[in-house]
Amino acid sequence: MTRMLRMFTGLVCATLFAWSAGVAAADEYDTTIARFKQSGEAASFFKNSYGFAVFPTVGKGGFVVGGGHGNGRVYRQDRYVGDTSVTQLSVGLQAGGQAYSQVIFFEDQRAYDDFTKGTFELGADASAVAIRSGASVSAGTTGPAASRSADADAAVTKAKYHKGFAVFTIAKGGAMAQAAVAGQKFAFKPRSAQERLSND
Repeated sequence: MTRMLRMFTGLVCATLFAWSAGVAAADEYDTTIARFKQSGEAASFFKNSYGFAVFPTVGKGGFVVGGGHGNGRVYRQDRYVGDTSVTQLSVGLQAGGQAYSQVIFFEDQRAYDDFTKGTFELGADASAVAIRSGASVSAGTTGPAASRSADADAAVTKAKYHKGFAVFTIAKGGAMAQAAVAGQKFAFKPRSAQERLSND
């Protein structure tokens, strides 16, 4: 009887832990999405895009050779449809580390299909609109673009889609001046039918 009670207690604890971890993860994604929705023109992309991928934290660091990694979620028309991860290796004159949040908008179904086919890589000409606390620095998705920061979380930009994608980042701290996104590689895993039923 005692053994069964211990097993039952362990099962309940494991279930509660998994549930609380899921709630914490959901809060992290909701908070990140809310920050981007408050960031100037990024808000309009949520309304007009086919879907998006969001990464609450992409960690990057290195000296000469740098690398980055982060986990994210993919949304199609505001529905959470799968999980994604990003990895990046870059070589160049860089030092220090950086953590930032990132969102990638899909202009249409073609761009969404390209991103979710299993593996996807941003081209060498890809760049991001950088939104920074109290700063007025950005790089447009089709080249440099001017921006102004209205407050710590808002920036007015002239971002446009480039080859079906628009990328925004918000720096969370660190020494790197710019979050380079060219060459980022993404993996995608769709949610199972059971996950959709249990979480939607």
